[in-house]
Formats: sequence, C-alpha cells, structure tokens
Amino acid sequence: MTTTPAAHSTDPHANDAQPYAGGDPYADYRGGDFAFTSLVDLADRRFGAGVIAANDEFFAERENLLKSTPAVFDPEHFGHKGKIMDGWETRRRRGADGDHPFPTDDEHDWALIRLAAPGVIRGIIVDTAHFRGNYPQQVTVEATSLPGSPGPEDLLAPDVKWEELVPRTPVRGHAANGFEVSAERRFTHLRLKQHPDGGIARLRVHGEVVPDPEWLDVLGTLDLASVMHGGTVEDASDRFYSSPTQMIQPDLSRKMDDGWENRRRRVRGTNDWVRFRLAAQGEIRAVEIDTAYLKGNSAGWAALSGCDGDPADESSWFEILPKTKLQPDTPHRFKLPRTVTATHIRLDVFPDGGLARMRVHGTLTEAGRAELGRRFDALNG
Repeated sequence: MTTTPAAHSTDPHANDAQPYAGGDPYADYRGGDFAFTSLVDLADRRFGAGVIAANDEFFAERENLLKSTPAVFDPEHFGHKGKIMDGWETRRRRGADGDHPFPTDDEHDWALIRLAAPGVIRGIIVDTAHFRGNYPQQVTVEATSLPGSPGPEDLLAPDVKWEELVPRTPVRGHAANGFEVSAERRFTHLRLKQHPDGGIARLRVHGEVVPDPEWLDVLGTLDLASVMHGGTVEDASDRFYSSPTQMIQPDLSRKMDDGWENRRRRVRGTNDWVRFRLAAQGEIRAVEIDTAYLKGNSAGWAALSGCDGDPADESSWFEILPKTKLQPDTPHRFKLPRTVTATHIRLDVFPDGGLARMRVHGTLTEAGRAELGRRFDALNG
C-alpha cells in the first residue's frame, strides 16, 4: 500500500503540494490510514534510534527525521543558509556543467538510520510534511542487519548486503507516504535514499521487535511485555484516544496522552480491556501498573489474567491479579504470591479509563527461550 496516486505520471510536478497560503499549515496535508501504525515505531528516537550519518544536511539536520512529534512549520523562520525546516533537507544537486545542469539519474542523497530495536519491518512512512515543492522526486529504503554497534564506515563497507524494502518510488509533497513491507527478516539499520535531493520531515518504521535471546539471557529478570523485548498488543476493546501499545513502551510517560486512554464507557456490565502477547513463554513474578498524568480519567480498577497457550481458548485463562482499585497519577507495584507461567496476558480496566504504563517482570522458561531462539535464527538467515 502506498499513497502515491501520481506514481506513473509523466509530469515531474504531479505530486507537488500547493504553496503555503497562510493559516493552518496542516489544512491541506495529505495523510493516510495505515494499519501497520498500530505496531511500535522501531525508529523511535526516545528508545535509542538514531540517524548516524548523512551525505548532506545543508538546510536541515538529519536528526530531525526521528523526532517523535509532528513536524512544525514557521513561515518566518530563516537562517544564514535559508529557510529553516523541521526535517532533513539537502542542497539542490547540480550537473557537471552548464550544458548538463541537471544531476544524473543515479545521483541521490542518503541517510543511515540505526533502529532502536532490531525487528521485522511491516510498514514505513516517509513523511514530507511542509516540503511542498522541495521534497524528493522518489525515495528508496534499504535495510541490513549487522551485529554490535557498527559505525558509518562499517555500514558503507562494500561487503555489506542491503535488501530493498521500498524500491525507488515517487512520493508526494506535504504528505504521509506509506509503504507496506513484506520482507520476513530481522533488520538493525536502514538506508534512506532521496532521488535526487530534497527534504523529508519524518521517518517512521513500524514493525515487531525480535530481541537477541542471548542478551535476554544476560538480563535474567526482564519485562516480558515490553515492546523492546518483543511484547506486542494483539487486540483491544478501544483505541479511541491513543494506542494501547504505548503502555508497553520502555520509557516513562511524559504527559496525559502518552499512554492508553479509551472513550467513556456508557454500557453497564461491560469494561475495557487489552490482550498482550509476551516476548515468549515466561514465569511472571511481579507487575507494575502506572497511571501517571491520568487524574480525572484514570482507570478506576484493574485486573490481570494470564494464558499459557491458545488465547482463543477461554478455559485456558487464569487470574494473575484480582480486580484492584487504582489511584490516579500513581505507580502501583504488585508482587505476586507465586510465579505464574504465561504466554499472553489480558488487562481489564473497570469500567474504563486510562493507563500510562504496564510492566510484567519475570524470566523466560526453557520452552520460551527455545522458541525465541528458533525465531531469531530463522529471521537472521
């Protein structure tokens, strides 16, 4: 799925946006609805992702690509080099001489991105917000997997194999350009190319974390639900205000909408819930539920259930934490009376309300470690 309706047009300006005419700069922004955005952003700067190199960042710094906030636009913001944009913007490429003023077809600018957590990529958004006539004509996205903490010279070495996730494709200006990815491999780094030059506001890389089981072995006790360890949201009753995936992010909540908040529930006898798949089968020892920044809209009570096997089998679910009253804007810690083994957990809130973060502390079982090892090996082949 892409958002490039003029991809096959012969007019090189067919995907331009109109010049900014004042007022809300997002009024004519061309967004998109992409199913893969419910997955964690593997390139989230807050979790450790970074743009480690770029061949050119004359007008705007490469680091802007991974800001977690939407790009902002100030029509009066200029500097010594020209208009200051909230994105990554390179200078205009020129040809060899006056008789050949345009760059050759293979010339392009590039940036190298380190993912916050290696994983399988399901979708990419190349956001050109506010780049209306100065966005790239096409983009390419490639990926590779290297161990350790490679630098630019390691990634650009001639023996590194790059896999094309998004082939050279036209993009629209001032738009969210979304691309589904089908490669079933674990990647650690991306190379973003823009042909021949231009500006990109944000890059989002949504997918599933695939942790190194040897690293989890060293950690011992870990958060089995964390997206950084491979935990994921399988289903939820409500995503009205924000995604429940935010509850299992590794950082602390910073504001009210940085967690999961559902709409106000009006049907008596019902409640809101989220079902999570853990990194792998694990033994759970303790649970944390945090309602930070949620005051008049926090969940009133919460309960936690577990399942070791098929979550569709209702008879396989068992109680981990009984229905417990929660305080607003407060971290809650629960030491379980005994360890429980589970592959999935279900969080119920009563009757509705928000939660900022949830941690499920424990260790992998031998079976869970073996399953994780098999998946790791299969996706690194």
